[in-house]
Amino acid sequence: MNKSDYKRLLEEIREHDFHYYIEAKPIISDFEYDQLYKKLEQIEAEHPDWVVSSSPTQSIRDSIHRGFKQVEHNSPMLSLANTYSREEVEEFVARVHRLLDYDTCSFCCELKMDGLAISLTYEDGHLLRAVTRGNGRKGDDVTANIRTIKSLPLNLKGDVPHRLDVRAEVYMPLEVFQMLNQEKEEAGEEVYANPRNAAAGSLKLLDAREVFARRLDLFVFSIETPGVVKSQMQAHERLKEMGFPTFSESHFAQVKSADEIMKFAGKVEDQRHKLPFEIDGIVVKLDEVDERGALGSTAKSPRWAMAYKFAPEQGQTIVKEITVQVGRTGVLTPVAELEPTYVSGSKISRATLHNAEEVRRLDVRIGDTVTIEKGGDVIPKVVEVILDKRPSNAQEWQMPTSCPSCGSAVIHVPGEVAIRCSNVEGCGNITVQRIIFFASKKAMNIENLGDKIVERFYHEGLVKSLSDIYRLKPEDIEGMEGFKQKSIDNLMQSIEKSKEISLHRFIFALGIKYVGEGTAEILAAEFGSLERIGEQTEESLEAIEGIGPKVASSIVAFFNEEKNLSEIEQLLGLGVQPKLPKKKQLDHDFLGKTFVLTGSLESFTRSEAADKIKERGGKVSGSVSKKTDYVLVGEDPGSKFDKAKKLGIEILSEKDFENLL
Repeated sequence: MNKSDYKRLLEEIREHDFHYYIEAKPIISDFEYDQLYKKLEQIEAEHPDWVVSSSPTQSIRDSIHRGFKQVEHNSPMLSLANTYSREEVEEFVARVHRLLDYDTCSFCCELKMDGLAISLTYEDGHLLRAVTRGNGRKGDDVTANIRTIKSLPLNLKGDVPHRLDVRAEVYMPLEVFQMLNQEKEEAGEEVYANPRNAAAGSLKLLDAREVFARRLDLFVFSIETPGVVKSQMQAHERLKEMGFPTFSESHFAQVKSADEIMKFAGKVEDQRHKLPFEIDGIVVKLDEVDERGALGSTAKSPRWAMAYKFAPEQGQTIVKEITVQVGRTGVLTPVAELEPTYVSGSKISRATLHNAEEVRRLDVRIGDTVTIEKGGDVIPKVVEVILDKRPSNAQEWQMPTSCPSCGSAVIHVPGEVAIRCSNVEGCGNITVQRIIFFASKKAMNIENLGDKIVERFYHEGLVKSLSDIYRLKPEDIEGMEGFKQKSIDNLMQSIEKSKEISLHRFIFALGIKYVGEGTAEILAAEFGSLERIGEQTEESLEAIEGIGPKVASSIVAFFNEEKNLSEIEQLLGLGVQPKLPKKKQLDHDFLGKTFVLTGSLESFTRSEAADKIKERGGKVSGSVSKKTDYVLVGEDPGSKFDKAKKLGIEILSEKDFENLL
């Protein structure tokens, strides 16, 4: 290794830092990155005279983004040194004992969330500011976006310090991540590599309404204000008392030795796939807060804490074929058909390749030996090709120029990475996938109507549209191979049962582009009926928290299509009855009243005011109409205020509103 090699390694790591921290689109796995970083540390240890101040080992990587105000941290947000080795855990424990000059200290072990570190500041119990790690000294003020996280208390419980700084990890639940990627794939957009990058990409959005729709969550795990707690174990208790979302008791523990640390790590690793969020290891901290100062920190990491990361769950297998799936929006997705292998206890025989660009980037060929990776419930993916094992007859793959389902020409829409079938209305695969989605558990939940049965019914001519499901009769199925009387009865009962469906599930089942479960819930709560949703304009939809321009445009386009309206009418005519969930009977004047909010409020954000209205049985609308009961007006109100005066709707000042509360 010479100095030129060292400089090339620096550039390589900086390039990966850019993809990871700035674009939130890593092109290598965390494990591969960590190995490069370890190599850099080893070189710099051997050649300290080579080290440059801009080396990633000398400072926290800068992930500050344009469009956000930068804020100085009250105390630096350092990153943790990490290891995959038991030996290095033992070295860490021994080093702490040596520096403290005694070996009876305790450590606190807890989950290492694979998310985004955030610093939260509260003043007199009220959320003042939320700031990303950034470069460790200052970060992005993302307070408006953090406020959209439902589990985060805006006001704390009990006796709290005048000024309180806490640290949290923002994450995207696995279920939400899978749905977001499915929507992006169907829309022809580039998918996120993992939940951590999806969360990072979401927090970078400049429109808090779009962040709200991403349904982020967080855990608060430490108190930074001096004197509030004496130990990390006590911090977990205190945070819970204040009302913060914290780890459950099984997700942190006090330990005394490296053996106990590894025992905790093993227990967590065994349970990690049952968790609804991604973790990539455990964090080990010196439990006694007052002793940490004696250990100090390096330029980027505290010496009193470290992360033990789990080895990536990967396997190697052979690509037998690359097939193409046609989704419900017409997107063609290449899929690697694999020699079956076991990863994370699951048998893997297929892995998505997402799109043609990804196939080219990885240079995957039929016959290649590939590394596949699976974490939690995330769909298996091809990580890399083992070029040393590439056979001489490995075949390059090309995206077909015609749809493998209907033979129609494929199209590449400018600005999209996806290739689509041009025959959206007539392609059999598109129709089948729409029906499968409609009947799925998260949509209409029609039990006993699985993927294979939908395909069979379609090809038999029994179900060619969504509404055809409700036209099925027992005699249509009798005599079909594999269907006995009991299975026919079960299917018919499931179809009948699905007619009683919540409005938001029905909206979701319709498969409106960009409308996931969260957006469907917003639409159902806001408008209460399909008819009212269909009456909205892009402007009125965009006024609703959680709905951005792209989503609003898609909703309006869907309800402007005659075939969609006809399908909905047929479904309703066949007995499907979408209903709003029953609300609790509340003894408050707001019950059943519709509010519109305009202008800047002083005592609350508009989101907080909306929550207070909904808690008391009221509704919040994005547009003023004759059905509006009150318009709450803050400073600098817009056109809604003028329209309310013209219609003679009661205007509330902030003080009037507080009196009514």
